[in-house]
Amino acid sequence: MKKEEVPQDGGYLEKTNVRDVYYALDENGDYCQVLSDGWEPKTEALSMTWDNIREEAEEVRKEVIDGKKSPLAYHLQVNLMDISLLSAYSGIPKKLIKKHLQPEEFEKLDGETLEKYAQTLNITVDELKKA
Repeated sequence: MKKEEVPQDGGYLEKTNVRDVYYALDENGDYCQVLSDGWEPKTEALSMTWDNIREEAEEVRKEVIDGKKSPLAYHLQVNLMDISLLSAYSGIPKKLIKKHLQPEEFEKLDGETLEKYAQTLNITVDELKKA
């Protein structure tokens, strides 16, 4: 693809500071990096993916409201994290995190543990307690 043919369709990336890098041929026939504001098919795929993520998070939120899961489960879903990743970032053992996904166990958490989760998830303790 030539430098002037690199897609600049806007959309998803247009609202962010993020740009895609493409390699294209310049006027001398040499490869160079060209920033792109987006490409419509990629924008549609990303939009569909985020819609699915929001739907899944909403399902988990309803389970939290119904008392089937703790708010921690919702925040894991929203942040696209699993137990292993949360454990690695927070230093909390996976076994304890699994336990804290149960509403009755989450309610018993002390302030220090709640703060550790909140910091890891980049939210406040009050936000952590809500879904």
